[in-house]
Amino acid sequence: MHVKAEWTIPNVLTLLRLLAIPFLCRLIWLWPERRLTAFILFLAIWFTDMLDGFIARRFNQTSEFGKLFDPLVDKLFQLATAITMFMIGRIPLWVPVFMLVREGLMILGSLFALKKLDKVVYSSLIGKLSTLLFVLAFGALFWVPDEPRLIRDLLFVPPVLVSTLATIYYACRNLVGSSHDDSDKNTDHA
Repeated sequence: MHVKAEWTIPNVLTLLRLLAIPFLCRLIWLWPERRLTAFILFLAIWFTDMLDGFIARRFNQTSEFGKLFDPLVDKLFQLATAITMFMIGRIPLWVPVFMLVREGLMILGSLFALKKLDKVVYSSLIGKLSTLLFVLAFGALFWVPDEPRLIRDLLFVPPVLVSTLATIYYACRNLVGSSHDDSDKNTDHA
């Protein structure tokens, strides 16, 4: 399967999100002096993600490229935020490790589905819920006090649980051989 880049407005917005990620990491690194600026950029990246999905659906600008590119940028956004937040001591190591392992499994599963089953794995509603919960947890992390640390750690329990369920769902739906494919019904990617 070959997917070519299409320069639609949603795909350009996704590209802008990708380009903003290093700037977000730098601002987080300058914590706490640049916390507000980092939070504003964090919100802008998240808002742009919602906007590109809305535009894609509303103006019929969905594309195969966007369906792959958009969730990839979402994951890079989350992973970069997690790793940088860990490096400045805002979250424990288990959060970015979980995210890296989970995404590694998802990539391997997607490659298997593509190569062996000739099937592209798209996001589902539970996957989108997982993404939303991670984004909300990271957004809250900008404002939760340093102590008690347990509060910061507990922010990530719901997204980790839902993410685990999403991974199991993807495996069952795409790798076990389910004939039901709801990717086109649920996708909001450009």
